Amino acid sequence: MLELIDVSRKVGAEKHITDVSLKLARGSLNVLLGPTLAGKTTLMRLMAGLDRPTSGRILMDGKDVTGVPVRRRNVAMVYQQFINYPAMTVYENIASPLRIAGKSKDEIETAVAKAAKLMKLEPYLQRTPLNLSGGQQQRTALARALVKNAELVLLDEPLANLDYKLREELREELPRLFAETGAVFVYATTEPTEALLLGGNTATLSEGRVTQYGSTTDIYRRPDDLVTARTFSDPPLNVLALTKSGGALTSRSGLRVPVPAHFASLSDGAYQVGIRPHHLSFGGSLGGRTELRAKVVISEVTGSETFIHADWDETRIVALVSGIHRVEPGDAVVFGFDPAVMLVFDGAGRAVSAPARLAA
Repeated sequence: MLELIDVSRKVGAEKHITDVSLKLARGSLNVLLGPTLAGKTTLMRLMAGLDRPTSGRILMDGKDVTGVPVRRRNVAMVYQQFINYPAMTVYENIASPLRIAGKSKDEIETAVAKAAKLMKLEPYLQRTPLNLSGGQQQRTALARALVKNAELVLLDEPLANLDYKLREELREELPRLFAETGAVFVYATTEPTEALLLGGNTATLSEGRVTQYGSTTDIYRRPDDLVTARTFSDPPLNVLALTKSGGALTSRSGLRVPVPAHFASLSDGAYQVGIRPHHLSFGGSLGGRTELRAKVVISEVTGSETFIHADWDETRIVALVSGIHRVEPGDAVVFGFDPAVMLVFDGAGRAVSAPARLAA
């Protein structure tokens, strides 16, 4: 197990990581999810021993490894910006950690062949990295991490430079392969969709803090606070300022949302209500859903889906709806949503109720 206890990292007067505590089990997949500059790479560098925390401790299987340099630890790390040995062939790049570990020739050949097959590198084993595409170079770096049989595997947005088909294949294969080795597997991404596809556990990060850690699907469905809900929403979460009074949530502009049974115990007062873009329907019958009237700012057609950006009550909202919808800036539109899937937060942004249905 990798354990971080109240870990912080300061550079000068600037805090990069603040009071992070995590327990990551062997054989587990752990996603670090957050926007650029949230602290994902800094946290990985601390886990690896590339940097030392300003305060706090890092333990591996109960042993304090705080400040132990990476060269004295069994760690594999792959960045989005792939790193390979330019003078070595692909075969030698993949084999290098095995040679350092003193493995036999047969063991090296077997391990390299297996990793090369998985990463679809078999035709390129005798080439040098400079004669490969960017995606092939990244696959070489991933293969080298795979054969190392490390205790801790850190992947920092490793699939960003790969083509769609291979990226989907590796998202499915990598967690299983590294779990079989019994490693602690940590994967950083800025994409909520990727976190959901990978599964496992997720730590959401914002401004150097872990806002929540647990089962990926549980955090997506039941965020503890508004910051976490926004981190786990792409397109951005729609947040409506509504006031509860009796059996309804209302807005200044006249929107009236019937309070579902599971929200009935909420005290009257002001709340922030989160609605995910794909929970807004558009076109055809709204089927008794609550109606939200807005004015189109811009629409984007992406093949089988349409993003509709609109203004409602001085708030920008976005709907992700299936199909092609031709709407123009300035058009009046009506969205529908089911109040049962709302996320409700108090004035401080703390979750006060979970959705009735565990909607995707």
